[in-house]
Amino acid sequence: MLPKQKLNRINELSKKAKSVGLTSEEKEEQQSLRQQYLQTFRSSIKNTLEGVTIIDPNGNDVTPQKLKDVKKHNLH
Repeated sequence: MLPKQKLNRINELSKKAKSVGLTSEEKEEQQSLRQQYLQTFRSSIKNTLEGVTIIDPNGNDVTPQKLKDVKKHNLH
């Protein structure tokens, strides 16, 4: 997860952009922070999905083969 300080800064810049606008340096900072946030978010989602096993109502493992292959690859 992105540090709270960076999340707060993203929110500050967003509010400032809506009220008075941002300088070019602030726009660059905002874009950089957003990219860091998205990278962290995507990594977190990927890790979560790679840990999922899908079980049907009959108790059978119906996890897609592609996901099983990714799990197997990550264990080695």
